[in-house]
Amino acid sequence: MMTTERGLLSKAVARRIAIIESAIPALVTARDLMDRFHSMIRRRAGADLEPWITDATPGLLGSFAKGIVQDRAAVHAALTQPWSNGQTEGQNTKLKMVKRQMYGRANLDLLRARLLGAT
Repeated sequence: MMTTERGLLSKAVARRIAIIESAIPALVTARDLMDRFHSMIRRRAGADLEPWITDATPGLLGSFAKGIVQDRAAVHAALTQPWSNGQTEGQNTKLKMVKRQMYGRANLDLLRARLLGAT
């Protein structure tokens, strides 16, 4: 509920969130930070990363911000570079799925036959 875009929430869910946020004000800040992070990713705004980390570190998203700090270069590159490793990740996922389906019988010849269609 807290990560869904506010305009997409039903009235009942919006009321429930308002009650929760009034009881726990820190959630309002955390939700605003999540919205800023999602916007930063959608706009690919690498310049907004440092101010976001500064704002997020002392709050409820502090552990998430610390994780981003540990891999700051990769996160900044993901926001600013046009390249994606989506194709590679898709191939890895497919390979793992095939291996799971074969219950550990995944030697190289069998994998090659399953993935490449070779006989």
